[in-house]
Amino acid sequence: MLITIDETNDSPLFEQIAAAVRTGIVTGTIRRGDRMPTAKDLCASLAVNRNTVLHAYQMLRDEGLVELRRGRGATVTAQADNLVQLSVAVNNLVTEARELGISPEILSRLVKESSA
Repeated sequence: MLITIDETNDSPLFEQIAAAVRTGIVTGTIRRGDRMPTAKDLCASLAVNRNTVLHAYQMLRDEGLVELRRGRGATVTAQADNLVQLSVAVNNLVTEARELGISPEILSRLVKESSA
C-alpha cells in the first residue's frame, strides 16, 4: 500500500495522508478489510510525526472508512464500498454536466445548494 505526501503542498500532512487513503479506496488499491500500516511504520516511511498519522487515521475513522482497534491497528471498513459507489456517481454527474454544457462552477453551486 503506497501512501505519499507532497511537502510542497500547502495542505496539512494529516489531510494529505487521509486523502491518499481515500484515493486508494476509490482507485481500488485499498479495499474493504485491508489492514492499514501501523502508525509507527507509516510515520517512519513518510518521515512525519506519529501524531500526524494518528490524526489522519482518526479523521478516516470519523468518516467511517477505517476502524481503529488498540493493538490491532486500522482496518478499512465496508463504508469504503460506499465511497467507491459515490465516486462512480460523481464521475457520471460530472460527465453528464460536461455533455450538457454546464460549467464546473455551476455544477458545484448546484451541489452545494442541494445539500443546504
